[in-house]
Amino acid sequence: MAANEFDQLRVVLVAARNPLNIGAAARAMSNFGFLHLRVVNPYEAAFREARSAVGASALLASAEEYKTVAEAVADCTLVVGTTAVRHRELQHPLRRLEYGMRLIRKKLGSNRVALLFGSEKFGLSNAALSHCHWLMRIPTCEENISMNLGQAVAVCLYELVRNPKAVQQAEKQAPAAAREAERLTALLLDALDASGYLKRHPSPVAEAKARRFVRRLKLSARDAAVWLGMLRQIVWKLRANEGKPR
Repeated sequence: MAANEFDQLRVVLVAARNPLNIGAAARAMSNFGFLHLRVVNPYEAAFREARSAVGASALLASAEEYKTVAEAVADCTLVVGTTAVRHRELQHPLRRLEYGMRLIRKKLGSNRVALLFGSEKFGLSNAALSHCHWLMRIPTCEENISMNLGQAVAVCLYELVRNPKAVQQAEKQAPAAAREAERLTALLLDALDASGYLKRHPSPVAEAKARRFVRRLKLSARDAAVWLGMLRQIVWKLRANEGKPR
């Protein structure tokens, strides 16, 4: 997602009770490149001075303040709420974080999106939830499902900015062909022989074991080339030192 698309997101904190948590949320936004914070009825008027907003004082100072959720999301075409669920009966579709953020990422290209977080103690009220199109939850442990507000904002924004394509590209690296794996096996055996390992640990099936070991590594072609170079150097050095007094 391009950096200018971050301008389309509005992080909305509804009835946050602790100014330090508002500051921590602002810091998380600054960490990930989001600049538009909106607060609805913050519990403490002095939240703009929160010391927890390390490196994000300007962002906190420019936060927009609203009396109602309706006013805070009026210019947004998509409104998404966050919830820990607990025992409440939800009237909205509930999506896991990673899937929900993929949907938001697609919308941000041409639409303004509001991401709502509720108070630390009660979360979003039913009235606040009524403004949402759908909800998301962070898959936390059942024994302690509620997160600190600043941490929740950080987790959500990280999921939004991370690039899943980068992971896919890494996974798509060409795997080493069988001939590279066989060369690695031969060089590994040569190194083991030159080092004296095979003499101290003789095995009639050493070659088969080495071959299985190399294949279990599932090396890419690029990594296989690096390993071949390292093993060649090791073997050369070991052979060059053969017969020298120690």
